Amino acid sequence: MSTKTDKIDRLAELTAQRETASGASLWVEAFRRLRSSKMALIGAGVMAVFVIIAIIGPWVAPYNPTSQTWRDEVFTNRGVFVGPRDGNWLGLDHLGRDQLSRMLVGARQTLLVGVVSTLLGFAVGALIGGISGAALSFGGRAGQRLDSVLMRFIDMMLAMPSLLLAVSIAAVMGQSLTTVMIAVGVVQIPIFARLLRGSMLAQANADYVLAARSLGVRRRRVVLAHVLPNSLGPVIVQSTLALATAIIEAAALSYLGLGNPDAAQPEWGVMLAQAERFFDNAPLMAMYPALGIIITALGFTLLGEAMREALDPKLRS
Repeated sequence: MSTKTDKIDRLAELTAQRETASGASLWVEAFRRLRSSKMALIGAGVMAVFVIIAIIGPWVAPYNPTSQTWRDEVFTNRGVFVGPRDGNWLGLDHLGRDQLSRMLVGARQTLLVGVVSTLLGFAVGALIGGISGAALSFGGRAGQRLDSVLMRFIDMMLAMPSLLLAVSIAAVMGQSLTTVMIAVGVVQIPIFARLLRGSMLAQANADYVLAARSLGVRRRRVVLAHVLPNSLGPVIVQSTLALATAIIEAAALSYLGLGNPDAAQPEWGVMLAQAERFFDNAPLMAMYPALGIIITALGFTLLGEAMREALDPKLRS
């Protein structure tokens, strides 16, 4: 019996390969397109630099990012911003802390919030979208009712502006770094759920699915072994784009005072919020974390858009 099932699964795989010019060749072709895309190379380069800085930042930072080493110098010259100089390449902040050290160490916390929140949104959203897509495609009337309930819940989440929803969640849960991760992750859930559901509905009408079902393959095996893996491409691309959004939204929550309660710990959003009071006299204090957030988000966005174009069958020659 298992041999027959394996043969049927192999037939379904071969049919799917003919339909999509093979799943492996699709990804190989997409990788080749990415290698020749300037947008992808720039985005990957920015993302790689950001990840490297986040990993090695605490070890290469010249000073302790929380130490107010030059506090007396700053307070003696109150209102005078200590800009870039020998020993402090990016200058000092309003409490006499080295800006370069805080930027290097803060990159790790910014990356951590972006990655964890995106993984949370991906996991929960893919679970809801996968259940909904499978239920609607293969569950009959009961599946349609389940899909309707799940999608109405997702529609309610989509009805609220993402930042407003994140702020509401963070305000209810209290000020902490974990709260920021959960709030930003929840905002990502409906995007992943809708995307995976739509992708699975498109795959459910493919010829290889009809062939597998006509040969008696169980619905669960069709969904888990064939439909779901072939539907993950757009969701993976979206996760790259979602990382950029997560970093921006996490910075926004920190800017609003809903992030890490320990303001001494460096994080780009917190640094930007602290620099706002001194923007007239010290614009560079705000410019450094703002540029870090903008460039990092741009890198993830460029890579995500390049991946979207590389996987789009309409753009493949």
